Amino acid sequence: MKLGIASYTFRKFPPEKLIAFMHELKTPYLNLKDMHLPMGPAAEVKRQADAYRAAGLVLTAAGNVTLNKDDEADIRAKFEYVKAAGIPIMVCAPTRTVLPKLEKYVKEYDIRLAIHNHGPEDKEFPSPHDVLKAVKGMDSRIGCCVDLGHAMRAGDDVVQALADVGPRLFDIHIKDLSVRDQRDSQVAVGEGLMPIRAVFEQLVKMDYRGMVDLEYEIKADDPMPGVVESFAYMRGVLSGMGYDWRGREA
Repeated sequence: MKLGIASYTFRKFPPEKLIAFMHELKTPYLNLKDMHLPMGPAAEVKRQADAYRAAGLVLTAAGNVTLNKDDEADIRAKFEYVKAAGIPIMVCAPTRTVLPKLEKYVKEYDIRLAIHNHGPEDKEFPSPHDVLKAVKGMDSRIGCCVDLGHAMRAGDDVVQALADVGPRLFDIHIKDLSVRDQRDSQVAVGEGLMPIRAVFEQLVKMDYRGMVDLEYEIKADDPMPGVVESFAYMRGVLSGMGYDWRGREA
């Protein structure tokens, strides 16, 4: 269990500033959104991805990638993009129509798909449980990126949802809310209703080895104070559980 950043948090900032923020946060783990790694020719995607690695960052996932076209060329282009970047997980938002077509590409490219739930507004996958139902019986490399804030807004018990997803849990986007069902109530992690310690205890119980990526969607022009506060709180919780701030046993 490692704490990272979903780069959408810093969507208003260029790559060089993103890298500086990551160094300030003392975490190398980065889930890259396309504003920080644009789709394009494979050689250029690889060059940009390698530049992040040269700066000491670990590219854990790409996305959220939209997969809403029932078009084989569009699907292949998205897989080629993630392959060129050398990234093992595609966090994605497919439609139910497109989802059955994705399995053959998962097998061909050996890239894991982590389907992201987006809460009550999402007509496809509001909850991780909707993802689970849709991927039942599919290749084991197709699973979930559980967004805890959106899951809470969808009415989930977030700790139980993680347990239910089990081995199909590939990634986590974490945020906090001051009002359970209101998207606009997001606050720094630790200031809201999200049961952070119980979430971490469940992940330890599951022996979860993936990322917990902060996706701080508010104060886009000046996110760093809230991001720093969120990291400090999460690291404090982990420390209180007997882990150092990198998530390793103390």
